[in-house]
Amino acid sequence: MKQSLQLKIGQSLKMTPQLQQAIRLLQLSGVELQTEVQEALESNMMLEMDESESEQKPSQETTTIESETKKDITDKVTDLNQETMPDELPVDSGWDDIYDSTSYFIKTASDKSNYDGFENQDSSKNTLREYLEEQLNLAQMTDSDKVIALTIIDSLDDNGYLRGTLKDILAAVKDDLEDVDVKEIEAVLRMIQTMGPAGVGSRNLKECLTLQLNQCEVDTFRLKEAKRLVDHHLDLLAAHDYNQIMRNMKLDQEELTEVVRLIQSMNPRPGNEVSDVHTEYIVPDIYVKKLKGIWKVDLNIDGIPNLRINSAYAKMIRRADNSDDNNSLKSHLQEARWFIKSIRSRSETLLRVATCIVERQRAFLEHGDEAMKPLVLFDIAEALGMHESTISRVTTRKYMHTPRGIFELKYFFSSHVSTNYGGICSSTAIRALIKKLISAETPNKPLSDSKIAGVLEERGINVARRTIAKYREAMLIPPSNERKRLA
Repeated sequence: MKQSLQLKIGQSLKMTPQLQQAIRLLQLSGVELQTEVQEALESNMMLEMDESESEQKPSQETTTIESETKKDITDKVTDLNQETMPDELPVDSGWDDIYDSTSYFIKTASDKSNYDGFENQDSSKNTLREYLEEQLNLAQMTDSDKVIALTIIDSLDDNGYLRGTLKDILAAVKDDLEDVDVKEIEAVLRMIQTMGPAGVGSRNLKECLTLQLNQCEVDTFRLKEAKRLVDHHLDLLAAHDYNQIMRNMKLDQEELTEVVRLIQSMNPRPGNEVSDVHTEYIVPDIYVKKLKGIWKVDLNIDGIPNLRINSAYAKMIRRADNSDDNNSLKSHLQEARWFIKSIRSRSETLLRVATCIVERQRAFLEHGDEAMKPLVLFDIAEALGMHESTISRVTTRKYMHTPRGIFELKYFFSSHVSTNYGGICSSTAIRALIKKLISAETPNKPLSDSKIAGVLEERGINVARRTIAKYREAMLIPPSNERKRLA
């Protein structure tokens, strides 16, 4: 086969580094954006925070929702897709081809190495282990008992239960302690069970409830009956077989209700009272409020950094100078300009998308979840002339503060179900109807999934029983046999 050289002409699409940067900034959450801005300020000498109060931020723009058409929404803010790239950067160029090695890179949420930001500061309580060890240090015991106690504490799960047998504890301490038997380990366990929180160190639910009932005051109302129910009829209580419990304990319905109320006041997960979970706060990116009958959409200006070019360093650039220092200043200046432009583009795009969502879901803001309309990414993309992937990036980990609470933007998107009247109903609205029906059901005769499907069918919404079950499980609502309560 003969070798030869051929010259071909072709066209291909490539994203510029600037467009890739804008896309990456678009999908960052508010916390990640602050982190990215801080890194950019540290790596680029041309960037600085604008502390001037006289300059208006682009994020202070407010959008008013009235009876606007699709064209009104589309023309509200200049389309970012119409912005042109500068001629000095070719389409196939890369950051490394133009800028020096000090250029920054986007750090994702999963890359938190060597970062000690405000959100990582520990403001939580002590862990369950630390809480029990503090009490253990105040107790008088031998060194061998303390080794056993620490081993038992290490064997507790997050709920405070001992997930292991006494023989397992014995095997764990055999290497350190020779003359130890199961009875001594059980004695140390009983001592730990007297510590707080009440019920810690239990091996099952029955023991946990018994320990908590034993710590109640002697004159607690229905305490004697509650202990008897837990000791002998806990399985019937779990199965909600109240009739059998009343027959066995010779109680009427009112008396059993009082006993069950006392048992339900106990904590089946005592370890949760001492939590080591970090508290995470949500800062909304969008504020929606109704003023004089008109819904208004505002960007959270506190979450958007106001950057500017450092004029002192910018004046040091000389046009005719091709030295390394001057070229470095030029590259940092170009990079800073595109970073500022990308942040402004992110704010404008977020405002446009939020405005369109509020326009489509105005009924939800007025009446609640039951009025939620079906909405998919394509609907917003078509209204704004954007791609669905852009809408997906904008609505991920961005939150909207409304009079009905704080919601992620993706919450307003849901599939639909056809109705008998030729319309469509949002899956979010169906879940709200299911929750409303269950909250209004008779406690001793809860609605089954089939009955709920029948009620919805009477309202013209055809939903299969298995779909009802799926929605109910997604809302963490137990089945009808587990929802049965005393009237």
